[in-house]
Amino acid sequence: MISALAFLAGLAGADPATATAADLAGLWHTPVDGGSVVRLVPCGQALCGRIVSSPQLKAVPDQKDVRNRDEAQRGRALANLMFMQVKPIGPGRWGDGWVYNPEDGGTYKGVMELKPDGTLRLTGCIVRPFCKTQTWRRA
Repeated sequence: MISALAFLAGLAGADPATATAADLAGLWHTPVDGGSVVRLVPCGQALCGRIVSSPQLKAVPDQKDVRNRDEAQRGRALANLMFMQVKPIGPGRWGDGWVYNPEDGGTYKGVMELKPDGTLRLTGCIVRPFCKTQTWRRA
C-alpha cells in the first residue's frame, strides 16, 4: 500500500507554507498497485491515513493484515486500516510519526511534503538511504 493519506478543492493553488492537516483531509490516489486510494484525516495535532481501496481490496474486500510482523495483528481488516500518523514538522511538511506498509508488515519513519502543484510527496525509510518515495494526487 505504501504500497495509505487519505485531500480540498482548489488545493493545487494553496500555499504549501500555510497548509494545515485540515487542508489535506480527503481522498488521495497512490501509485501503488495500479491505483490505491487512501483517506487523510486530522487526528489531534497529527494527520492520519486510512486505507480506502485498492485493486486487491476490490477483488477480495475482506482481506486481512496477514503480513503484519505482530502475529496478534494479522486478523485485522485492511479496509479502513490506519496505516500512518504524522505531525507537522515545518511549512507544508509532516513527519515525526510512522507509516505502516501492509505489503511487508513493517512500520517505517515517513515524511510527507505538499508540493506547489498540490501533490503530496511521501518518503518512507527503513534507515537512510534505504527509502522509497511516492507522489500522491487528490482523488
